[in-house]
Amino acid sequence: MATVPMTVRGAEMLREELDYLKHTKRPAISEAIASARELGDLKENAEYHAAREEQGLAEARVRDIESKLSVAQVIDVTKMANNGKVIFGATVTMVNIDTDAEVTYRIVGDDEADLKNNLISVNSPIARAMVGKELDDVVVVKAPSGDIEYEVLKVEYL
Repeated sequence: MATVPMTVRGAEMLREELDYLKHTKRPAISEAIASARELGDLKENAEYHAAREEQGLAEARVRDIESKLSVAQVIDVTKMANNGKVIFGATVTMVNIDTDAEVTYRIVGDDEADLKNNLISVNSPIARAMVGKELDDVVVVKAPSGDIEYEVLKVEYL
């Protein structure tokens, strides 16, 4: 199976969620199932069925996280020499050539992507256009409304 790039913070977040699911959520669900069983007839026991469904969802998420962590290639850009090249994990500040609007994005793994916080997936069109570029290079992003050109102002390995 191919490895999946992930930042150190992304791996930490998944481990924290896994720990919560295993040590907090599982016991709570088990207690809810036990309490619902005491209510009697399981065929028409909505609390029991809801708790079992929640248990299934939690266990599926545990398996999903464990699978992702098992194939993760954790990349710590803070330990790399900054040669000014845009790579996975880099924080890039660019200016839109047409509008002079400045944007800053950090290239992260799929699970970490959060556009509201300027974290973009390495597989997004803009990140694919940025990777490999250097300071002062022009990045052309293919958008439905047409090509958008940005100039790279700053590349940081934070």
